[in-house]
Amino acid sequence: MKSLRQIYAFLSVMIVMNTQAGEVPDNIIKPGNWQFRQVATTVWMPASVPGTVHTDLMAAGKIKDPYYRLNELDVQWIDKVNWEYKTTFIVAGEMLQKKNVRLVFEGLDTWAHVYLNGILLLKTDNMFVTWRVDAGEYLKAGENELRVLLISPVMKGLEEQEKFGFPLPASNDQSETGGMGKNQVSIFTRKAGYHFGWDWGPRLVTSGIWKPVYLELHDNARIAGINIIQNLSVNGARTAGATVSAPSGISRHKVSLNIPSPERWWPNGLGAQPLYRISAGLLASGKVLDSISQNIGLRTIRLIRKPDAKGGGESFFFEVNGRPVFAKGANYIPNDVFLTRVKPETYEFIVKSAAEANMNMLRVWGGGAYESDLFYDLCDKYGIMVWQDFMFACSMYPGNQEFLNSIRHEAEDNVKRLRNHACMALWCGNNEIEIAWAQGREDRGWGWKQVYNPEQRDIIWKAYDTIFHHILPAVVETYTDRQPYWHSSPSAGMGKLANDDNTSGDMHYWGVWHGQHPFSNFRKYKARFMSEYGFQSFPEFNSVKKYTVPEDRNIESPVMASHQRSGIGNLRIKQYMEQDYRIPDDFEQLLYVGQLLQAEAIKMALKTHRSDMPYCMGSLYWQINDCWPVASWSGIDYYGKWKALHYFAREACKNQIINVVVEKGKLLIYGVSDLPEKTNAVIRLNLADFNGLSLWNRPVKVTLPANNSALVYSIDLKELPLGFRENEVFLTATLAIGTKEIDQEYVYFARPKDLRLPDPGIRTRISDKGDHFVIEIISEKLCKNLMLISDNTDVRFSDNYFDMQPGETRLITCPATIRWEDFEKGFRTLNLKQTMNQDL
Repeated sequence: MKSLRQIYAFLSVMIVMNTQAGEVPDNIIKPGNWQFRQVATTVWMPASVPGTVHTDLMAAGKIKDPYYRLNELDVQWIDKVNWEYKTTFIVAGEMLQKKNVRLVFEGLDTWAHVYLNGILLLKTDNMFVTWRVDAGEYLKAGENELRVLLISPVMKGLEEQEKFGFPLPASNDQSETGGMGKNQVSIFTRKAGYHFGWDWGPRLVTSGIWKPVYLELHDNARIAGINIIQNLSVNGARTAGATVSAPSGISRHKVSLNIPSPERWWPNGLGAQPLYRISAGLLASGKVLDSISQNIGLRTIRLIRKPDAKGGGESFFFEVNGRPVFAKGANYIPNDVFLTRVKPETYEFIVKSAAEANMNMLRVWGGGAYESDLFYDLCDKYGIMVWQDFMFACSMYPGNQEFLNSIRHEAEDNVKRLRNHACMALWCGNNEIEIAWAQGREDRGWGWKQVYNPEQRDIIWKAYDTIFHHILPAVVETYTDRQPYWHSSPSAGMGKLANDDNTSGDMHYWGVWHGQHPFSNFRKYKARFMSEYGFQSFPEFNSVKKYTVPEDRNIESPVMASHQRSGIGNLRIKQYMEQDYRIPDDFEQLLYVGQLLQAEAIKMALKTHRSDMPYCMGSLYWQINDCWPVASWSGIDYYGKWKALHYFAREACKNQIINVVVEKGKLLIYGVSDLPEKTNAVIRLNLADFNGLSLWNRPVKVTLPANNSALVYSIDLKELPLGFRENEVFLTATLAIGTKEIDQEYVYFARPKDLRLPDPGIRTRISDKGDHFVIEIISEKLCKNLMLISDNTDVRFSDNYFDMQPGETRLITCPATIRWEDFEKGFRTLNLKQTMNQDL
C-alpha cells in the first residue's frame, strides 16, 4: 500500500481556514439497543440494526427460515403489514451546542417515517440513498427516543400504481406467489427488484433499517467527499487531483500531485494492483474535525467504440492504461435476499473466487443493489473491473417528478460513493429494458407495448427517455472523471436494437437455453461484447441436503420445484441432457451430470468468444453466485460450493489457452493470448484408446499472437486413425511453453452418452499435512469427469470434475478443517462411468 501523505497536508491547510473548532463523538445510537413490532400489536421484540423485519422475526423465533423447504410461502404476509422500530439514546448537553447536528440513515428499506422524540423528522422513499436530516432542534440533553415506521412496500406500491393510473411491465415480479394476483407493483418502489422474485430467486419483500444509523455533529464545515481526477502525461507521469467540497457548497478546493513513476493498477492477470491511500482532514486548533480516506489505483479505463474500417460496425471494448483488454468474467447478483446477512468473508470469498478463476470483470446487475463499499474495495484489491448497472431491470418505470427526483438523488449518491474506485469501468443505465420495449419496432420486444394505447405508450417511453438518456448520463458526466455511460444492456447503440445488429454494442444471447439452440450455436452467434448468456444446473447433493429432507430429493418434488424458479428450468435441463448424456436414475448422479452439462456449455462459450478476438472483446456469463439455495445459472452455489462450471471457467479464462474445435471433418486449434507479446509454444497432440494405448501423436510448434487469437493448427480428421472406434478413443492437446504445461484439452469424437467408457479403477490415498490434506489419485484407465466429494465437511478441492488419462497420478489438495480420520471416512468420488445405467 502506497501513501500519498502530501495530499493530506495540502488539503488540511486549504480547508482549515473556513472551519471552527469542534469534534465528532463516538456513535451514541447503539445498534444493539433496538426493538420492533408489527404495527397495531403491543408486543415489542429485540431487533438488530442494521437488519430486516424477516431476519428479526427469525431471531425472535416467530418465523422459520424461509430458505428451508417451502417456508418461503408461509411468510408472504410480512410484506403486507407495517412495522415499527424504536430505540433510545443519551445525548450530552455539549453535543447540542454544535451548529450542525444531523441524523444519518445510510439505508432505509424503503417507505419510512422517522420520528425523533415524537416529531416527524423524515419521510423516505428510496432504499439506495443515504438520508441526512437536521436534528439539532429536536434533540434534548439526556434520553431521546427514535422511532421508525416502515410502511408495507407492497401496499404502498399498490397505492402508487392506482395514483399512476395503469400498471407497468415488471416481468420479474412474482405477484401471484405473494398473494397479489396480477398486481406487479415492484416498479413503484425504489428498492431491490429481486426482492419481489426472479427466475432464480424467491419472493421475500423486505423492510428494515438495513444500514447504520448515527448522529453527525460538526460546526461550520465537514468534508463532503473527494473526487479523484487522473491525467496520464506522454512521458508516463501521472497527476492525481482531488476536489473537496464543503456540504454547504461554499468552498471547493483542488490540489494536484505529480507522481513521476506511477505504479499502475492493472486488471487481474495483466499486472499488479498497487493501491495508493489518499487522506484529507479538517484541522482547527490542532484538532482533527473531520477526515476522509480513499484507496485509489492509478490507471485509465476507457470504453472504445470506434467505427470499423468496413461494414458499418463499431468496436466495444475496454482499454486499460492504453492496452485493449478482453473482459473475462460473469454477472453478479446480491449474495443473499437479506442483504444484512452478507458477511465480509462472503464478499471476500466471491471476489477472490472470481480472481482465482482468472476473471477480470464482474457485472453488478441492475435488479439487485448497489454493493457495499467492501465489495468494491475487494474488486480494487483483486483486479476485478466492475461493469456497474444502475438499479433498473426488466421493467418500465413511472416518470412523475417525485419519482424522477428520487432517481436523481439515488444516482448522485452512488456515483459519488463509487467513482474513485480503481475497479469502476462502466456505468450502465439498465438491464434489458431497451430490448424488451423495442421502441419503434412492433415486431420486436417482449410484447409489452401491445397492451397499451398510444397515449400510454408515449407516457411510458417519455419516462424511459428521461431516466436513461438524460438523468443518469448527466449524473455520470457531472460527478465522475470521464467514466463511460452505456444506456442499456444489451444495446447496439442509440437508434439500433440489440441482437438485431451484432456488429455494435453488447449482446445477451439466450438462444442456448430459452431458444433451445444447440451448444454449437455459441460458435455461430458472434458479438462485439457478450454481456449475458448462460445455462442452469442444480447445486451438488451435499448442498441440496441442507434445504431438503429425504422425501424432497426428486427434482419434480414440490420443494425442489420451489427452489427452481425458472418455469422451464427442469424441462430445459432434461432436454439438453438427453442429447448428450444418459439421464441417471439416481438423484445425486442427476445433479452431478447436470453440473457437467452446464460446465461444458459455458466452457465452450468462453473459449469461443475468446477465439473471436479482436472482433469480440468480452464474455460475461450469467451468473457467478446465488442469493439463496436454488437451481440456477450460477457457478458458485449459495453455500459457497464451486460447481463444475467455476472449475471449468478457471481453465477457460487463463491468460493463454488453446481452443480445439471439431467441425466439418476437421480438427481446428485456436491459440489465444491476453499477453502483450507473441509467445512461441508447442502443442503436443496424442490420440489414445481408453486403456492408454497411443494410436497417433504429433508435436506442433506454434506462435501465440500478442493480445489476440489465431488459428494455429488444423488437420483433416481422415488423417487420424479413428474409424469405427470414435467412441473408444480420445485426444489430448497440451499447450507447453518450454517445460511448463499451460493448458490442456481433452477431445472426444462422440457424445458422452455414446462413449464406451471403462471402469477407470480409481485408487486414492489421503495424507495429512497439518493444515491441509493431499489426495493422491491414480486412474488405471481413462476417467471422465472425476468429482471429489467430502461428506463430513465443506471444503474446496484444488481441482475437481477433471478427466484423467490411463495410468495418470494426480495430487489434489484441500484445507484440513477436521481430523484426518473423519475426512477420510467421508471422502468419496464419482465419475461419469458410474452414471451410465447400461452399456453400449
